[in-house]
Amino acid sequence: MSLSYRQPGVVLTDRRFTVPLDHADPTGETIELYAREVVASGKAGKDLPWLLYLQGGPGFGANRFVGRPAWLGRALDEYRVLLLDQRGTGASTPANRQTLPLRGGPAEQADYLTHFRADAIVRDCEAVRREVTGGAPWTVLGQSFGGFCTVAYLSLAPEGLSAALITGGLPSLDAHADDVYRAAYPRIERKVVAHYARYPQDVERARRIADHLLTHDVVLPNGYRLTVEAFQSLGIVLGGGEGSHHLHFLLEDAFVRTPQGHALSDAFQEQAQALLSYASHPLYALIHEAIYGQDARPTDWSAERVRAEFPRFDAAKTLAGDEPLLFTGESVHPWTFDCDPALRPLRETAGLLAARTDWTPLYDPARLAANEVPAAAAVYHDDMYVDTAHALTTARAIRGLRTWVTDEFEHDGVRAGGPRVLDRLLALARDEA
Repeated sequence: MSLSYRQPGVVLTDRRFTVPLDHADPTGETIELYAREVVASGKAGKDLPWLLYLQGGPGFGANRFVGRPAWLGRALDEYRVLLLDQRGTGASTPANRQTLPLRGGPAEQADYLTHFRADAIVRDCEAVRREVTGGAPWTVLGQSFGGFCTVAYLSLAPEGLSAALITGGLPSLDAHADDVYRAAYPRIERKVVAHYARYPQDVERARRIADHLLTHDVVLPNGYRLTVEAFQSLGIVLGGGEGSHHLHFLLEDAFVRTPQGHALSDAFQEQAQALLSYASHPLYALIHEAIYGQDARPTDWSAERVRAEFPRFDAAKTLAGDEPLLFTGESVHPWTFDCDPALRPLRETAGLLAARTDWTPLYDPARLAANEVPAAAAVYHDDMYVDTAHALTTARAIRGLRTWVTDEFEHDGVRAGGPRVLDRLLALARDEA
C-alpha cells in the first residue's frame, strides 16, 4: 500500500517496485526499487503527464527535496514527478559493504555489480513506467550520470519516452575510460588554476596541508586515512557553481596550535571527512569506471594509470619545487579503497571489476541516428565532470537533439539555475525556442 503525505505545496507518495536483478532472466532473483511521487498540492487529483528524474552519480539516490526547490517547481507546473532511487541507491535494495557479503565472496559480489549500469537502470525504468503510467510514455530528465542513462534509454527503449531532457550528461558513445580521463585531467587543472586566480592565498595553504600530510599519518574521526592524494581529491567540489568558494572556506582555517605543535583542526577534519567518505554512496566508487566499459578492454584503474601521464599532479614533486599543488576531481583509485573504511572490505571486489573484459555496449549509434524522440541537452561549457567535446560529438550523433551550450552554469546548473534550465530544455524539445 502506497503512503501519501504533505510538504509545503506538494503531495508526496512513497512507491516501491519489484524488478528482476537481471532483466535477461525475468523469472530469476528480484530486487526492490524505491521512488517518491511528487505532485503539486492543487493538482493531486488531476490526470497529469509524468516526468521521471534520473539522478547523477552513479550511486546516488534521488534528491530528497522539501517543497518545490530548484527545477522541481517548474516541473510541477505541468507534471506528476517520479524521483527514482536507481538500483542499489537510496531506499532501493542497497549494495554496500554491509550487504554485498550476502552475495558471497569478491567474485560473486563483482558479478552482482555488473547489473548496476545504465542498461539495467533503463530496463528498471521501463518496468516502473508500465506500472505507473499504464503504458503511456513519459518525459525523462537526466542529470549527469542520469543523462548517460537517458542516452541509453534513447538507445534501448525510445518507445517509452515522450521527451528526453539532459543536463550535463551527454556521454561519449565509444570512448574508453582512458580517453575520458585523458580529457579530464587538463580540464581539472584549468579549474584549479581558476580557483587559485580567485583565491591566491590558497596556494600556500594547500601546499602547507599537503606537506603536513606527507610527513604525518592523519586518520579522520570516522577512520578515513587522509593521505595527500585523498586531500587532492577534494578538488571534486570545483565542478559546482559554488565549489571554489567552499574549497576556500575549507582551507582557510585548516590548522590549530596544540601542545604538540600545529595540527589539522577538528573542524577541518570533520568537513573533509564529509566530503571524502563514500559511506552513503559506495556504488559511485565501485562502478564508476565501469560506466565507461563497452567492450573487451578492461578499465584497469584507468584514472590511476592516466594520472601518471600528468606529472604535474604528483604532490611530492610539486612540493619539492615551488609550483601550486593541483587538486584532482571525479576519479576513483586503488588507494580510495585503502583510505575509506566504508570501502576497504570491497577492495578486492573493485579490483575484479577493474579487470573485467566482458562489458557490453551501452549505446546504439544506429538507433540514436534515427531518433524520433524530442530531445534537448544543456551542455555546460568546460564542465569539469563531462568533457564538452565528447558531449557535442554525441549531440551531433543523436538525430533531432537540440543543445544549449552555456557558461552561465557549472555542472550543477539544473539545481543552481532554479527553474530556468528545465524551462529552457522544455522549450527546445518543444520547438518553442
